[in-house]
Amino acid sequence: MGRTGPTPPPDESFRDSIATVDKQGKRVWIHPKKPAGKWFNRRKLFGYTLLALLLLGPFIHIGGEPLLQIDVLERRFVILGQTFWPEDIHLFVLGFLASIVFIALFTVAFGRLFCGWACPQTIFMELVYRRIEYWIEGDWKQQQALDRRSWDADKLLRKGAKHVLFFLVAFVIGNTFLGYIIGSDNLIRIITEPPAQHLGGFAAMFGFSLMFYGVFAFMREQVCTTVCPYGRLQGVLLDRHSVVIAYDRVRGEQRGLFRKGEDRSAADKGDCIDCKACVHVCPTGIDIRNGTQLECVNCTACIDACDHMMEAVGLPKGLIRYASEAEIAQRKPFRWTTRMKAYSAVLLALIGVILALIVLRSDVETTVLRTPGMLYQTRPDGRISNLYNYHVVNKTSRPMSIRFEVQQPAAELQLVGRAIDLEPAAMAQGSLFIILPASALDGMKTRVDIDVYGDDRLLEKVSTSFVGPIGIKRP
Repeated sequence: MGRTGPTPPPDESFRDSIATVDKQGKRVWIHPKKPAGKWFNRRKLFGYTLLALLLLGPFIHIGGEPLLQIDVLERRFVILGQTFWPEDIHLFVLGFLASIVFIALFTVAFGRLFCGWACPQTIFMELVYRRIEYWIEGDWKQQQALDRRSWDADKLLRKGAKHVLFFLVAFVIGNTFLGYIIGSDNLIRIITEPPAQHLGGFAAMFGFSLMFYGVFAFMREQVCTTVCPYGRLQGVLLDRHSVVIAYDRVRGEQRGLFRKGEDRSAADKGDCIDCKACVHVCPTGIDIRNGTQLECVNCTACIDACDHMMEAVGLPKGLIRYASEAEIAQRKPFRWTTRMKAYSAVLLALIGVILALIVLRSDVETTVLRTPGMLYQTRPDGRISNLYNYHVVNKTSRPMSIRFEVQQPAAELQLVGRAIDLEPAAMAQGSLFIILPASALDGMKTRVDIDVYGDDRLLEKVSTSFVGPIGIKRP
C-alpha cells in the first residue's frame, strides 16, 4: 500500500504543452506500444462488433427500407427502416436536442467513455490501422528505429505496403459511408457498371477515400487532441463524481523504482514503480498520472499496462482504473448526483415527446397552397375557381393511391394530369383546381377543408384559402 503522509502538490507544467508537438512547434509522431490485456480484449470484441455493423449497415433492410440512409441530395432520411422528410424537421430538432442532453449526461457520468469504446475514429485507428502498422513495421521500438533509419529497399517496401493497405481500407470506409448516403443499390450499381456512366459517383468515392486516408494515415491522434471539440467539453461537464480513467495518486505516490524485497512503505514509496508503461502504451502520448487531460480518450490501454506491471511485481492491481476524483481522494463510491438526475429527467422528457410524435405521425404529409401570382377565375357557369399546387409525401413502405375530397357543399375538385399513385417512401407534386359557387364564398377569402384519402382510407385533413371577388358574402 502507499504511504500515509500528505502528498505534495502536483506539477501542472505538463498542461503548457501537448505530447504531439515539440518546443519548436513541430509534429511529434506518436508510436504507442502494442496494447494487450483484459480491457483491450473487451474493447476489441465491442469495437469489431460495431465495425461489422457499420460495414454491413448499408446492406441491411427493414421492411424494404435501409437500416440507415442520410440522402442529403433527395432530402430523404431513413432511420431504422422509417422514412423521414423535411416535413419532419421538428423531429430532427427534438432529436438533436436529445442528443446534446445525452452527450452532456453521458459525459458528466462517465467522461469520454464513448471516445474509447464507440467512436469510429478510435475504432478504425486503434483496431484497424495500428494493427496493420504493428503487423508490417513491428512494435513501437521497431517503428521508432525504422523511422530513424535512412531510406533503403526494406524501409521503402514496408512504408509502401503500409500506405497501400491504408488507402485500401480508406477506400472501403469511404464506400461504406457513401452507401449510407446514396443507398446500397446505387453503390453496387456504381461499382459494377462502367466508370464512364458514373463519373460523379466515382469522384465522390475517391474523395471520401482520400479524406479517410489523410485522417488515419497522417492526422491520426491529432483528430482527437486538436480537431474534435468533445475533449474540450470535459472542462465544463466533468466534476469530482464523473467516472474517468484515473490514476490513484493516494495509493501511488511517492513514485519510486521497484526493488525486490523492499518495504515500500518504510522507504516512503507508493505503489507506482515509475516504469512509465502507462505512458509508452498511450495512443495520444500523455501521462495519465498527471490527472484528467483533454487528450485522454479513455482507451483503457494504460489500465492493462499498469495491471500487468503490478501483477509482475506482486502489488495489487487497479492503480489505474475507472474511478471518480471523489473515489480516489475520499474513497467515495460512484453515485447518481443531482446534476445527473436533472439531465436524466430532461432527456427522458425529450425522448417521451419524440416517441409520442413518431407514434402520432401520419402516413402522409400533404400541403395544398394557392399557386403564387394566380388570381381567381370566373367560369362560364358563374362558379369561381382557384389553382393550387399540392405536395404529397408517402412516409410508409407500401404504395398507395391518393385522392382528395373537398368538404364544402357543391364544391368540385379537379386534378391537373393523372391520378396520384405514390410508391413507398416517395413524394408527388402537381396542380389542381378547386371550384366553388359564388354562394359558398365568405368574403374575399374563404377557408376550404380538404380530406386526403389513401386507398379509400381517410389519412388526414388539410386546409387552404380560396380567393374570390371582393364584395361577395355568404347569404
